[in-house]
Amino acid sequence: MFNIKRFFAGALAGLVIASTWVSGASTVSADPSNYTYTYDYWNNVQNSPDAYVANRLITGKNIDTTAVEEEYKAAGKEYKKKDLNSPQGLYIRGNMIYICDTGNNRILEIEYKEEGSKLVREISEVTIDGEASKLAKPYDIFVTEKGDMAIADFDNQRILHLDKDLNVLKIITKPDDATYEQEKFLPQKLVIDRANRIYAQVKNINRGMMEFSEQGEFTGFVGASPVKFNMVDYVWRFFMTQKQIAQQVQFVPTEYNNVALDHEGFMYVTLSAYKDGEYETAKPVRRLNSMGSDILIRNGQYEPCGDLKWSDAGAIKGPSKFTDVVTFDNDAYCCIDKTRGRIFAYDFQGNLLYAFGGLGGRLGNFQDPVAIDRIGSSLFVLDANFCSVTVFDITEYGQTINNALAEYKVGRYDKSADYWKEVLRMNGNYELAYIGIGRALLREGSYKEAMAYFKAKRDDKNYSKAYKLYRQQTVEKNAGKFVFVLILLIVVPWFVKKIIKLRKEIKECQ
Repeated sequence: MFNIKRFFAGALAGLVIASTWVSGASTVSADPSNYTYTYDYWNNVQNSPDAYVANRLITGKNIDTTAVEEEYKAAGKEYKKKDLNSPQGLYIRGNMIYICDTGNNRILEIEYKEEGSKLVREISEVTIDGEASKLAKPYDIFVTEKGDMAIADFDNQRILHLDKDLNVLKIITKPDDATYEQEKFLPQKLVIDRANRIYAQVKNINRGMMEFSEQGEFTGFVGASPVKFNMVDYVWRFFMTQKQIAQQVQFVPTEYNNVALDHEGFMYVTLSAYKDGEYETAKPVRRLNSMGSDILIRNGQYEPCGDLKWSDAGAIKGPSKFTDVVTFDNDAYCCIDKTRGRIFAYDFQGNLLYAFGGLGGRLGNFQDPVAIDRIGSSLFVLDANFCSVTVFDITEYGQTINNALAEYKVGRYDKSADYWKEVLRMNGNYELAYIGIGRALLREGSYKEAMAYFKAKRDDKNYSKAYKLYRQQTVEKNAGKFVFVLILLIVVPWFVKKIIKLRKEIKECQ
């Protein structure tokens, strides 16, 4: 029998679920825990304590806009708060957060405070030759120490270089250069180095980062990704017609999708355009020197490439695909995985420190993470679908790991070992702590003790290094004994032989 109350109750529940899905950021619940894990020697997942905990969200409507509202009011205008719309870019300088609200054609400059964030300025247009020029889908922004800004004004096909007061310093458009073959100039990500050169990742450009001089002149491409090809296909092309060749997959480099600068001025880049089976060899995160060569250290047990195992069940398939990277002063770095919404942290040797996050609607999960940055140890992740920035605060466990790395980098190995021992107290299965203690002992010259820690976690590389040094140390330490024994082996037989000969001569004389 039809029950009208049950019908309306079900309809109301359906509306609630539908509205929750559509609202994006409002779907986030207040569950502070995050799924955190690492991989062991056999590449099996090992759960670990949380290194980071998501504590708050920044959206277009929960920031304090009082200051901007007063400016609008003084100018005879009305300011209306609105949610973010498909934001694509995030940059942090000090405690100032810059969000590229791409769908709303604006950039929000926000002063961040834990008790509440305040909108300082909204940038939606600049003045060029006395006329207002509106931004059109700004994809990224970079801010220098003195406040200069570089904006990737995507739909306007230009890069704007502004001072802190939004005065236009220069405008970079499509290069008039034979090496640039695209019809459009579509900048997506960019940075400014210490020499005021601008490096831009441009859509459909697979020759590396585009470099522009301080004057805005195009000077070439930097850090092109090596070309990968199948040797059989390459040889077979010699026997194909031009039409058949045109139908084949072309051997071209892959393009980067993001760029960041570390504290030393080196560029970190990420890429995700590679086949699923190449995830371990694709080098999806790289550190480029001034010559564009990849100098990222990869001494870990496995490549810094995200997840090592995954299931292709359901709609989520394939390996991790990094979309952005942020670096720390101790040379550790974090990468965002767009495939499963996770954050992977690596140390300066390429070892996985921890991974956390995921796809979903609770606080700390994502739908479409596109950018990551930090204030101190806190991480800020921009989600283009939820239209929000999630703030992750470091835990005692995560901070202890960071302290261990920082002490090792500055040469305080005994202090580093103490921190690693504290990590083991919190997580006895953390293999990197054993290796960290071993490395500290190795640096101190305690080779035999270091061998024990490396052996415990099957670190063959470091164990071999420690064994070699221990063998050398043992030989040097016992060199005097070896020489003494050697002398005895030579002198004693000679002396005995002399005594026997002498006794024989004496006996013959008698």
